[in-house]
Amino acid sequence: MSAGGRTVARGWCRVDLAGGTLDIWPLGLFHPGACTVNLAIDLAVTVALEPREQGYRLRQDGETFAAASLAELRARQESALVALVLESLDAAPMAVELRSESPRGGGLGASSALVVALIAAADSLQGQTRRTPGETVALARDLEARLMGLPTGVQDHYPALLGGALAIHLEPGGERVEPLEVDLEQLGSSLVVAYTGQSHFSAGANWTVVRRRLEADSEITALFSGIAEVAQAMVAALKAGDFEQVGRLMAAEWSLRRQLSPAVPTEKIEELLAAAVREGAWGGKACGAGGGGSIALLCPPERRGAVASALEMGGAQILSARPTALPLAIEQG
Repeated sequence: MSAGGRTVARGWCRVDLAGGTLDIWPLGLFHPGACTVNLAIDLAVTVALEPREQGYRLRQDGETFAAASLAELRARQESALVALVLESLDAAPMAVELRSESPRGGGLGASSALVVALIAAADSLQGQTRRTPGETVALARDLEARLMGLPTGVQDHYPALLGGALAIHLEPGGERVEPLEVDLEQLGSSLVVAYTGQSHFSAGANWTVVRRRLEADSEITALFSGIAEVAQAMVAALKAGDFEQVGRLMAAEWSLRRQLSPAVPTEKIEELLAAAVREGAWGGKACGAGGGGSIALLCPPERRGAVASALEMGGAQILSARPTALPLAIEQG
């Protein structure tokens, strides 16, 4: 173990703009040219680690749990994923503190962002060579799948590690990540992110849809083909800096996504999106798998206040979230 003492890793949540669910292998391979497009936002996820002489201690959401072994840590539902990560890294006794600025169940990729931050922090604390982003993402994805017993994707992990606007191209042999040249300050002036107040569980909602696509269900296949086309158009619109078109494509993606399963849209989500459009928003969508969580919209900068007010009147919580280009950072001391 390194002698650095306390190690802190900080990454980011994300807003998914188009092409989500296609990042769950092998769905993207069924639609040549498919990609998932997302954006890192400055809602931080933070992992702090400190070596201990013996045992493990986990602190999260104001609660602390002590365990004599990783097996004991794994036996508790709330700490099972942390235990799996530490087991995979053959981690020595340590104290782990997890913090997230995202609401719980917010659909902003916080849980996966915490996993990649935990891997990076634990490697650093133990003096290991830092993994490539692809290696970190693959390990995080596989551990999450092992815990849940369900297929998981990769789109939540890359923004946490790399920051910025990303196109994750889903190609044979593995994903290819393309950082997109985008004026993030200008984009942020049009972005509104709001929590609906309804928590969600993405893996369970995704599985029904994934299974139907694996079974070549014609309806689901057509919807995913449409979603893939929108995502390709989204890349072009972002590169062109046409944020009005980005907003309209978000709405087009949502019009397809909401048909994937009755569990994806909720009355609250639909009411909030409609209220935002009435106040001048170009368009928006639910984040993640839907069924609750957060929504993201783009609007003319001069209408941002009115859109936010309409969402608050509808019972949503406006999140202070701006695009960020910063990558995951590790500090020791």
